[in-house]
Amino acid sequence: MKSYKFISIGRVQGVYYRANVQKNASNAGFSGYVKNLNDGSVESCVSCDESRVEEFKEILKKGSPNSIVNELHTQKCNEVFKDGFIIKY
Repeated sequence: MKSYKFISIGRVQGVYYRANVQKNASNAGFSGYVKNLNDGSVESCVSCDESRVEEFKEILKKGSPNSIVNELHTQKCNEVFKDGFIIKY
């Protein structure tokens, strides 16, 4: 299991993006978090098998009905998440 950090850039704040990502990631059994950043982007972190990274990225790209993800940046991170998927404030 590896951990990854994603930065979603586009219309991702004020459009229920975090709520939809949290719901869909939880339903799919992912552990991690999603939170707004001060620059208008959204950070998401997840721990999962490498084979599921693309599935998680699709959740981020889908977002909410009113969101638009123009860019999605990915990097590895060292923190391990095990206790479900939450929204951080």
